[in-house]
Amino acid sequence: MARLIELKNIEHVPNTVVTVGTFDGVHRGHRALIETVVDKARKRNARSVVVTFDPHPREIINPGKSGIQMLTSLKERCELLEDVGVDVLLVIPFDRDFSLLTSEEFVREVIYKKVGVSEFVIGYDHQFGRDREGSIKTIEKLGKELGFASYVVSKQEMGDVTISSTLIRKTLSEEGDVKKAADYLNRLYLLNGIVAHGNKRGKPIGFPTANLKPEHENKVIPKNGVYAVKVRVEGNWYGGMMNIGIRPTFEGQERTLEVNIFDFHDDIYGQTIQVRFIDRIRDEMKFEGIEDLKAQLSKDKQKTLELLG
Repeated sequence: MARLIELKNIEHVPNTVVTVGTFDGVHRGHRALIETVVDKARKRNARSVVVTFDPHPREIINPGKSGIQMLTSLKERCELLEDVGVDVLLVIPFDRDFSLLTSEEFVREVIYKKVGVSEFVIGYDHQFGRDREGSIKTIEKLGKELGFASYVVSKQEMGDVTISSTLIRKTLSEEGDVKKAADYLNRLYLLNGIVAHGNKRGKPIGFPTANLKPEHENKVIPKNGVYAVKVRVEGNWYGGMMNIGIRPTFEGQERTLEVNIFDFHDDIYGQTIQVRFIDRIRDEMKFEGIEDLKAQLSKDKQKTLELLG
């Protein structure tokens, strides 16, 4: 399990294989990069370090724009890196002062002097530093000067598609295609949410729901619709179906996230649960009345049970 360490607490270890990035989503491309770091560190008998940032750099660099939509919170990234074998996940607080560092200043002052580096692994298109002027050439140049090796990981493709966080955000928010997103991620898309009080309309019709408030306010939410999901509550997994939308049958206006957890009846208000998306069932629909809604929900549940196997 990766140890989560802040920059002020990092131990300087010269024999360290390192990579740097936001790694939002920890998708196939990110994992290829991070697995390369772990493999090279083992061969060198070195420490493996993944350097990431919080908040997302774009939130600081472009503060006037709406917040960047995130595939993963820092907590979720830590959880997703648990099984990769990284020794240290180094989190750098990204603020205005830090954003002014040039790429060379970042490598010299942070990576070389504070972290330590024997090999720097970088993605094929990674840019960093002030105005994103740093690149592979920067790493190769400084490696020769400071005495560390460099290694470039090529892009990861599925067919003719290059996997990226931007592509996955679009697949989820515009298409609602959670199955395709899962292929790009090499895992199910997940969402951590706190169970909040709702209007309690589900229980009287036989489909009680947990109303979720995403743990991260800028979390990417799939397109409105009904989804088959898995739900983790206090370490246990349950099947369920989730509705994302405005509840048009009840003349709703505000977008809500509601999950019906199968065979579950405990009071979990205030608790954090995790939802993992299996497949999209249908678009959100407006029904003529409650009986029509109940009939459709029964069909949705049957379809979900089939998908859950």
